[in-house]
Amino acid sequence: MKTIKGGEFLIREVNKEDVFITEQFTEEQKMMKESVIEFIDREVWPIKERFEQKDYALTEELMRKAGEMGFLGISIPEKYGGIGMGFVSTMLVTDYISAASGSLGTAYGAHTGIGTMPIFLYGTEEQKQKYLPVLTAGEKFGAYCLTEPGAGSDANSGKTTATLSEDGKYYLINGQKMWISNAGFAEIFIVFARIEDDKNITGFLLEYDKEAPNGVTFGEEEKKLGITSSSTRQVFFNDTKIPVENMLSERGQGFKIALNSLNVGRIKLAAACLDASRRILTESIKYANERVQFKKPISSFGAIQAKLAEMSARTYTIDAGSYRAAKDIQNYIDNLLESGKTHQEAELEAFSEYAIEAAILKVYGSETSQFVTDEGIQIFGGMGFSKDTPMEAAWRDARITRIYEGTNEINRLLTIGMLLKKAFKGDLDLLTPAMAVGKSLMEIPSFDIPDYSELFSEEKEMIRKLKKAFLMIAGKAVETFGMELEQHQQLILAAAEVLIEIYMAESALLKSEKVVALSSEEASKGQIAMAKLNLSNAVGIVNKKGQEAIAYLSEGDEQRMMLMGLKRFTKYTNIPDVIALRKEIAVILIKENKYCF
Repeated sequence: MKTIKGGEFLIREVNKEDVFITEQFTEEQKMMKESVIEFIDREVWPIKERFEQKDYALTEELMRKAGEMGFLGISIPEKYGGIGMGFVSTMLVTDYISAASGSLGTAYGAHTGIGTMPIFLYGTEEQKQKYLPVLTAGEKFGAYCLTEPGAGSDANSGKTTATLSEDGKYYLINGQKMWISNAGFAEIFIVFARIEDDKNITGFLLEYDKEAPNGVTFGEEEKKLGITSSSTRQVFFNDTKIPVENMLSERGQGFKIALNSLNVGRIKLAAACLDASRRILTESIKYANERVQFKKPISSFGAIQAKLAEMSARTYTIDAGSYRAAKDIQNYIDNLLESGKTHQEAELEAFSEYAIEAAILKVYGSETSQFVTDEGIQIFGGMGFSKDTPMEAAWRDARITRIYEGTNEINRLLTIGMLLKKAFKGDLDLLTPAMAVGKSLMEIPSFDIPDYSELFSEEKEMIRKLKKAFLMIAGKAVETFGMELEQHQQLILAAAEVLIEIYMAESALLKSEKVVALSSEEASKGQIAMAKLNLSNAVGIVNKKGQEAIAYLSEGDEQRMMLMGLKRFTKYTNIPDVIALRKEIAVILIKENKYCF
């Protein structure tokens, strides 16, 4: 099966045939989607307001129902109690089950992601047979104890200790963890602690029984800005006994487990922002059609139409990028399985391979969710600020997504760091194309006017040019700072912004091109307009961040040459009419009275 390696999109022409879009869901996946939507519409959406009352029991109850319906073990093999449907289906369920409440979405993500996957990916056969069936059935819930008061983004600096007992049968855990999702009702905890003076932490599996607490105590439920019915507590360990056979993987492997678990969590977080954004958009469209001012529905005003169009374009782009990456991961897993790797080995390798894309999607998805909910409040006006509408709760719930699974700042830094690491290891040849771009700056550009009559022909060329802009900036940054580049964080953040916009703009463009191929240009006007609008926005960001990076990296004649190159790489032959594009998108949304893409 043909695959594209992680990060390779930068140096390879990606065609519409290379990507997966939601319009290609199998019948089984469509049935699963409808099942999840029905569950949310029946069990969750009608009682949304209860999630603002710190109703932790409600979240636990819904999680048990999700377990009964099979939603907690989508990608876990059947022999461990799961359904074994694959990673695209995992993303699908994460997408739609997170639609109505950030509290439920957080509980679901924490349980199925960091609460379950480390056991599947790193556990022994005995550990998987023992814990996975009860976790996938919703009989018991998982929690992940990594963060400490002094160890947030620097996860490996935790002070919690694990000391081997005199009889060699247990590890005694002592320490404090904080911001632990599902702590109030979890019974299986993945705990990270340091053995002696080890460089890296180690993971352990702790079975908790409130009737025999084993030195485990909890802080009060945290008072949070949002996700108010998601249980979040501090967890304290005082000589807590964990049998030696409950070590997860090997001694000192905890940091590796933590990092790889986050790769899975990041891409799933992008999906978790998706249907929540779709529903907020639909509520905004309905309100704009119903709200009359100056004897007209406010949806007829250009200012409101611009908001709806931009909200829609960004939501559409998360959809495109999330499922594109999900299928890349699934294809990679399938190829490794065919080569003889175990499911465990295949998934570990695949999630590591696409860590760059996962970080990109986490950043773009979480910031789009915040943007959509913020604009939703604005469209509702004063009513948007009221707790009687769904907007303000959605806005508060969205805010945490930019923090957990690694802050967006950390993820931006990681995208560039991981990309350059792959280049230095020889996994990606970035040097050759970067040198070619540098050489091209010295050449006289062509003044011929290209033929852009074919649909998306100029947009595809713009994507190619944006990739050249990134390679120019990244190549100069590495040439200037070498291995000390990581000390120049603001430069890395600027480069990361360029990288993110390239991947997401290309994803939207490829999805739209494929939608047209499956239907027609006439039937796909909205998708075409959103791809073009999103790309135009991306070009503006690349130009701004590119100038920022070039000013920092160079001076004199070299700076002038790089700025001329950037201008060439961000210049349209036919400047898109973004106002007309927004109107075209908005007209479709207003007519359908919902987000319909």
